[in-house]
Amino acid sequence: METLNHTMVTSFIIKGISDIPELQVPIFLLVLFIYLMTLGGNLTILLLVCLDHHLHTPMYFFLANLSIVDMSSATVTLHTMLLIGITGNKTISYTSCIAQIYFVGCFISEELLFLTVMSYDRYVAICNPLRYRMIMNQRVCAMLASICWVLGFLEIIPYAVLVTGFSCYRSNVVNHFFCDLVPVIKLSCSDTSVLEVLFIVEGAFILTLGPFILTFISYVFIISTIVRIRSSNGRRKAFYTCSSHLTVVSLLYTTLIYQYLRPISPVSLEYNKLISLFNSGAVPVLNPLIYSLKNKDVKAAFRRKSSHFCR
Repeated sequence: METLNHTMVTSFIIKGISDIPELQVPIFLLVLFIYLMTLGGNLTILLLVCLDHHLHTPMYFFLANLSIVDMSSATVTLHTMLLIGITGNKTISYTSCIAQIYFVGCFISEELLFLTVMSYDRYVAICNPLRYRMIMNQRVCAMLASICWVLGFLEIIPYAVLVTGFSCYRSNVVNHFFCDLVPVIKLSCSDTSVLEVLFIVEGAFILTLGPFILTFISYVFIISTIVRIRSSNGRRKAFYTCSSHLTVVSLLYTTLIYQYLRPISPVSLEYNKLISLFNSGAVPVLNPLIYSLKNKDVKAAFRRKSSHFCR
């Protein structure tokens, strides 16, 4: 059922990462390992933030939200590969495919928004330390988190609506390990020009470039403040407070730019699968590792809770 002669489809076939039979078990075990590591690492961060009162600060509040986004994103993308590995069934319904496209886009948007808000939090902490508690109070933090969640889910609605308007497809085989927007656009024989323009205008300039510019501006002020600190110890401490966030931001934007903001071609689709696997699995795994290994507060909270449960 690969060639459908330009007809509507009721289901899609997920091609997966590789067609080689000998690689299916290693790929399944790798994806399972990545998914379990993602859940374990992010659940640990989330529980520590909830249970340890020392982490009841704006930075860790947003970090807890980021952990929820990472777990949700990994679940939406990786569960398809896990189901294929368990059942051997590569078919996904049309409705499920559209839903997957929507939620994948939502959680990418959420991650960018929360990282932007976290950069603003670091800006206030370093550039206005005496007013930090007053500016980043509970009401402001709750409002910023709510805006991130609501805006993230609203921004992707136009994409999902336009995809449902596709009237025919050249094939129902999605060259990916989940239903992603780019390979589905590649399959359609409908007019995709409106969606492609939206993808460039909103996706590149609003969803991606907008948060990037805001994050960049925050770090311009942060770095200018750090270099004016007279003591080397003060500069090192100030940079240490934002180094984890800066590492995560650099990692995410690099993979997203490579994955989505390049010309679509059969070769790029093959590379995109590997980048998507890294972005869907490795980035959510690395986030809690980066924040825990580079953060004294998180490590101290982990030791406190570990010793408490071991008594």
